[in-house]
Amino acid sequence: MERDLIKFLGTAGARFVVAKQLRYSAGTLVALKGQQVMLDPGPGTLVRCAKSRPPIDPCALDAVVLTHGHIDHSSDVNALLDAMTSGGFKKRGRLFAPGECVEGPDAVVLRYLRDYLEEVVVLKAENDYEIGPLRFTTSVRHRHTAETYGVKFHRNGQTIAFLVDTQHFDGLAEAYADADILILNVVRHRPHESAAVMHLSLDDARAVIAQIRPRKAVLTHYGMTMLRAKPYELAAGLSEELGVEVVAASDGMTLDLEQQ
Repeated sequence: MERDLIKFLGTAGARFVVAKQLRYSAGTLVALKGQQVMLDPGPGTLVRCAKSRPPIDPCALDAVVLTHGHIDHSSDVNALLDAMTSGGFKKRGRLFAPGECVEGPDAVVLRYLRDYLEEVVVLKAENDYEIGPLRFTTSVRHRHTAETYGVKFHRNGQTIAFLVDTQHFDGLAEAYADADILILNVVRHRPHESAAVMHLSLDDARAVIAQIRPRKAVLTHYGMTMLRAKPYELAAGLSEELGVEVVAASDGMTLDLEQQ
C-alpha cells in the first residue's frame, strides 16, 4: 500500500460478540513505511482480507504481530503465515509474538510453518523491533490472563500505540505517555465485579486518555456491554468531556495517517 494507514478489519472483543459475530473479529492491518503488518489476526481475518475494499492480499504481508495468544487475537495466525509465505514456496516474512505463543502448552503457532518464515521473533517487555524501515516498541507486560504486550509503532516522529487487553494498573498510562494516536481495547462499559476479568472498562479508558492526552484516541475491541451502550455515543461524550478527539472504531474503518 502506498499510503500509511490503519485498517480495522474487526472490532469484536469478547467471547459472545466474537461467537455471534455481532462485530467482526478479524485483525488490524498496519500499513506504515511501505510495510504491511497484520496485528492480532482473530477469527475471520483471512475472509475479511478478501472482503475488504480494496482487497488485502495476505501474500503481500511483511509480518504478523501477536500481542498475546487468546483465540480472538490469534486464531487465524497460521492461515496468514501460510499465505504470507505462499504455502512455504517463498521463505519470507516475520512473526513477532510473546514466548507463550510459540512454546509451551498454550503455543498457537504450528511448528512446521516456522521454517517457512525469514524469522520468528519472541517479544519481550519494553524492547525495540524492526520490520524493514518500520520500528516498533513493546510496552510493559500487561496484567492479563496470558503473556501480553501492547505495541507502539513509530512513524516520522509520530507514535501510534495499541493499548491491548489488560486490567488497569498503576503505571499503565505512563507506559503509553508518548502516544500521539492511542488505540485502546475497551471491552467493558462498566468495571466487572470480579478481578478475574482483566479488561479495561470505559472508566479505565477515560482515566488513561485524560492522563496521556493523545492527539487522537480510538476505542475498539468491544464486548457486549459496550455495544449496548453505543460506542460512537460514548466516544463523542469522552471527546466533549476531555477535550481530546475520541472516535469509536467500526468494522472496516480506515485511519488515514497521511491526514493525521
